[in-house]
Amino acid sequence: MNAVPDQLEIVQAFVNTADVGSGSDELDTPPALVAWLAEHALIEKGTAASEKDLEYTRALREALRALLYANAGGELDPKAPPVLDAAAERAGLRLYFCADGKAGLMSCTEGVDGAHGRLLEIVAEAMRGGTWTRLKACRSDDCRWAFFDGSKNHSRAWCSMALCGNRAKARAFRERQAGA
Repeated sequence: MNAVPDQLEIVQAFVNTADVGSGSDELDTPPALVAWLAEHALIEKGTAASEKDLEYTRALREALRALLYANAGGELDPKAPPVLDAAAERAGLRLYFCADGKAGLMSCTEGVDGAHGRLLEIVAEAMRGGTWTRLKACRSDDCRWAFFDGSKNHSRAWCSMALCGNRAKARAFRERQAGA
């Protein structure tokens, strides 16, 4: 299982709109935010977005990155859950029941807050379905890129063994040599 489930791929792409290593951010203006959300069918084109929407979106993205870092074995930032709770509240997320008796989440809000709700719906469904723990953030502090762990034993810790993994192993080797 190496392919990222379709819906989870949207969350992965959302988290990766900011490149921690280079400092670049695809969501640098409200229009860029709307364009990205529309491109991923989370919002209607032409929806208005404010600087506050952009601020909330960036906070949500980093809270999700914190969850992904915890999925990779890192410590969860205690500031992340309240940010996620606040986003869910602004999105008006509510529980609904289908005709077949199954339950789901639904955002009752439009605009950017509604898009946030749809992202959180995907996260909740992935958690319930068991695929969430495979979406991780690279353990390298200067990377934190979101990736899907398709390994058999769910043990990947870096986005790339060739880059971040190799650097971490080389650093550990140098530390062992210095201590010897």
